[in-house]
Amino acid sequence: MLLRAFSDVVGRVHVLTETDVVASYAVDWTGRYRGETAAVLRPGSVEEVAAVVALCREHGVPVVPQGGNTGMVGGGVPLHGELVVSLRRLSRVGPVDAAAGQLTAGAGVTLADVQAAAREAGWAYGVDLGGRDSATIGGNVATNAGGLRVLRYGDTRAQLLGVQAVLGTGDVVEHLGGLVKDNTGYALHSLLCGSEGTLGLVTAVRLRLVPPAPARVAAILGMKDAASAVAAAQELRRTLPTLSAAELMLRAGVELVCSVSGAPPPLAAPSDAYLLVEASGTADPTPELSAAVASLAGVEDAAVAEDPQRIAALFRYREGHTEAVNSLGAPPHKLDVTLPNSVLAEMVERLPSVVEAVAPGASVWLFGHVGDGNVHVNVTGVEPDDERVDDAVFRAVAEVGGSISAEHGVGTAKRRWLELNRSAAELRAFASIKHALDPDGIMNPHVLVGSG
Repeated sequence: MLLRAFSDVVGRVHVLTETDVVASYAVDWTGRYRGETAAVLRPGSVEEVAAVVALCREHGVPVVPQGGNTGMVGGGVPLHGELVVSLRRLSRVGPVDAAAGQLTAGAGVTLADVQAAAREAGWAYGVDLGGRDSATIGGNVATNAGGLRVLRYGDTRAQLLGVQAVLGTGDVVEHLGGLVKDNTGYALHSLLCGSEGTLGLVTAVRLRLVPPAPARVAAILGMKDAASAVAAAQELRRTLPTLSAAELMLRAGVELVCSVSGAPPPLAAPSDAYLLVEASGTADPTPELSAAVASLAGVEDAAVAEDPQRIAALFRYREGHTEAVNSLGAPPHKLDVTLPNSVLAEMVERLPSVVEAVAPGASVWLFGHVGDGNVHVNVTGVEPDDERVDDAVFRAVAEVGGSISAEHGVGTAKRRWLELNRSAAELRAFASIKHALDPDGIMNPHVLVGSG
């Protein structure tokens, strides 16, 4: 009877119940988190989303929102039998407001499509990440995604100027005017960003665009060790205003990428660590980058790229890490953490021993956005449900003032460790906000602070 009611709202063709069809919605991108669901609903408008939420609230049916399903912390899959609400059909990109440098996009629009729309209008979008072709804007907002250029432009929250969403109450809130200065109360768009669907379903957003930086140059620097790479990134942040990306890689990870992808080594001789940097602007930044790199300590070799194809090839050494690690058998433990700059180099050196102490023989793959302190700690050789590694890494990170989640979100995977970063008073405030906007606890109830 309830499925018939959902069909009346979204259309029978958009109520998916076939086992083989819904299966792809019930497992996350890593393969580590698997659940089950009775149905997947695919609403095509904010009105349909509101009607779906109203029905779910009336019948006490919990929901999990889903976009491109590229999450890595179990936050977008029905681990407890929840109904999946896929927002992929909300895929309209509005016209670019060229005067304001803004656009409005539906939750189901991919990051790549936002980037393309901005580019066609003579602007650019400040967020970029490896999953750009499948990751959706709604998912980016849900987790406050960061990516490659946070050090230049900030995270998703920094790009967000307004939101349209259906709260857990069934109410539709909409504030998409895009005023840069608007001090008329609570910033609901900022609150919903990073809430992982626990307060409501984001259906559209107003995004800030940035001036294009068409002149680009990238370089892979072979570094003496990880400490030298971290120090070099920190120095470039201070001395190179055109710096737009700084990515750390280690020898084992680069060699794995080359082995899996068939790419040649990036440099003539291997280095223990690599720093991938990009500078961009309206004028050729190559002289500035060359001068800045020449003053760095610990550089053993370098490969420079100025044309788009060669730049993309250099970035594949970094972006290929995720796919390469995933090829090693059982789903890896993917732990994205942020570390204070003062201890970043020390922790990069220390984390493998932290893992070794609880999981002898496990392999640790470290890489990430070193320019903003975000290190991806991937661990293979450990069973997917063995959380000893997660516990050890998160506690080590929290002890030095770091965060257990840099950009993937908390999801279900990190929920029990949230108290390492948030006080009891903060968690009570979270719960109060959750209850106010989702009084029946149906919105992604097992994620973040949760209600289930």
